[in-house]
Amino acid sequence: MFNIQTHMDFEGQSKAENLSRFIITLFGIVGLVWGAIIQQFSQTVYILGAGFLLAALLTIPPWPIYRRKPLNWQKARPDGSSEDSKK
Repeated sequence: MFNIQTHMDFEGQSKAENLSRFIITLFGIVGLVWGAIIQQFSQTVYILGAGFLLAALLTIPPWPIYRRKPLNWQKARPDGSSEDSKK
């Protein structure tokens, strides 16, 4: 019915991981600085939480940007031609 892709390639996984680390680190630093300026630790937590949500939205779904270099799998062998069956 629907052809919904549910995978990422290895390079896409690496991109997603690096992007999520960057976003969370950036929001953590900004939140810490802003929270220190206004003396409200809760603002730091809110900003960091917004960073987690943004990172999750951008990196958890398998967006097409993370599926640009799929693996080329070998063709399946016909039944009975595997090495294990010859022993």
